[in-house]
Amino acid sequence: MNSDLPAPADTPRLRTPRWPFVLMASFLATGLIVLLLWPVKLPYYAMSPGPVEEVADLITVTDAATYPSDGSFYLLTVGLREVNAFEWFEARYLDPRVDLLDRDVVRPPGVSQEQITRSNLEAMDESIDTAIYVALERLGYDVTFVGEGVEVLQVVDDTPAAGVIEVGDRFDLIDGVAIATADQAGELIRSRAIGDTVVLTGTRGEEPLTVEIVLAAHPDIEGAPMVGVVFDTVNLALDLPIDVKVDSRNIGGPSAGMTYALTLLDLLTPGDMTKGHIIAGTGTIRFDETVGAIGGVRQKVFAARAIGVEIVFVPQDNYADALTAAGDGVEIVPVTTLQEALDYLEALEPVPAAVAAA
Repeated sequence: MNSDLPAPADTPRLRTPRWPFVLMASFLATGLIVLLLWPVKLPYYAMSPGPVEEVADLITVTDAATYPSDGSFYLLTVGLREVNAFEWFEARYLDPRVDLLDRDVVRPPGVSQEQITRSNLEAMDESIDTAIYVALERLGYDVTFVGEGVEVLQVVDDTPAAGVIEVGDRFDLIDGVAIATADQAGELIRSRAIGDTVVLTGTRGEEPLTVEIVLAAHPDIEGAPMVGVVFDTVNLALDLPIDVKVDSRNIGGPSAGMTYALTLLDLLTPGDMTKGHIIAGTGTIRFDETVGAIGGVRQKVFAARAIGVEIVFVPQDNYADALTAAGDGVEIVPVTTLQEALDYLEALEPVPAAVAAA
């Protein structure tokens, strides 16, 4: 044997690469962080485009003639949701349709989500009632309000009512005359003279209540008497000459008022106010037909664009913000009164027959 031959070299060992383990660990760590942080809500709400509803589908009139339109009126809504860190980042940097609101703006401290929801639904109901009142009054119908008496919302200091009447007291008789609404109560009191004594009859809690009040001079209306309270109608409702029902679809807030009024006028008036156009609108409506500002106008315009709306009515005070979301092909029309919207529709050119047929 030749002992001078070199010894065989050691066979090198193959090392297992570490990067798959590092990558897997990173994925697991990221997943764990997401899992832990996802349920944690930040003190913000994301406001995004909400559902869009064709208003004529929500209104039912059963005892008056209605007239179909080739076009449509749509009401616009927003969606609100509390956000976690990831949703906050998306809203803040990635989605221009979404705005972030401080939680205290949407839900003030001490106010529950249930209270907010109930308040918004009540605001929608009031908005619908006002829209129906405005539309039917314009069409010449006799519309009245009914109620079940009045409730005291405020007692003014240094007036005859102070120390005698309490907030929450309810009255349904003044000097033996039945009163159903706050307007009726005010008219009856104003028919008396300063210094007259009036007798108010009702309840305090569950107990019967009768008080006598010597009417004082109203500080702001010369020669007018006053009790010294602010009345609200108990269970205020419309007494309608025709049967009109509106399905609010559990949408909250007062911002659809103007659009409800326009749609009801269109339904009950011969002809076609839309003239074949796809129209949306947002804005509150008051009994004097003024249109008030609303929230979330940018999101509502984005929602309108998504379904091909051509014209969007917005309150004048929201016009500048609405323009930032309009894009091409959508006309933003600012209005301060219902009449301005009607004037615009009156001057609107009809959709050409060929286009409408297509």
